[in-house]
Amino acid sequence: MVHCVARVHHCGAIVQSKEKNEILPGDGVGVFMGQFTHCLDPKKRLTIPSEWRDYVGIPQSLTVIPGLEGARCLMVFPAREMAQRLQSIRSLSIADTRGRQFARLLGSQSQLAPWDSAGRIRVNDNLLEYAALSDQVVLIGAIDHFELWNPELWKPLGAKGVADLGEAARNIGF
Repeated sequence: MVHCVARVHHCGAIVQSKEKNEILPGDGVGVFMGQFTHCLDPKKRLTIPSEWRDYVGIPQSLTVIPGLEGARCLMVFPAREMAQRLQSIRSLSIADTRGRQFARLLGSQSQLAPWDSAGRIRVNDNLLEYAALSDQVVLIGAIDHFELWNPELWKPLGAKGVADLGEAARNIGF
């Protein structure tokens, strides 16, 4: 039996020793925590916080999708995380109408976004418009992914979120 020794790495990711099944930055496994405000540059590129880049892994690309449940944000997943989530879609029966509709919508509304040497991604115009992002962007850690929000849309949710944290934790058995 292999024992794992865990320690907390910067930015809150749990890291284990490689000799003991270690998960390290670069493996595409991390915990996106915190909040950052960055600006889109003149070419509409967004810099990913350096604290989060190690957790994206190889390939160094992200998948950007529209927020779910009507949230006017963008959800950003490391390629490896998204690949795991897409396995459930790949296993759907071709006769599963709802599943195929979801796959169609997700595929048509999403973007693969590799980053450049400066850690910037270019989010396509349709997604920027959907989330009302034009200048400043609030990047919100959401554990297995992060989200991009217009500061004005995030402000009331962020303030309300602390009050709702206890109830949300109870709802998921945290």
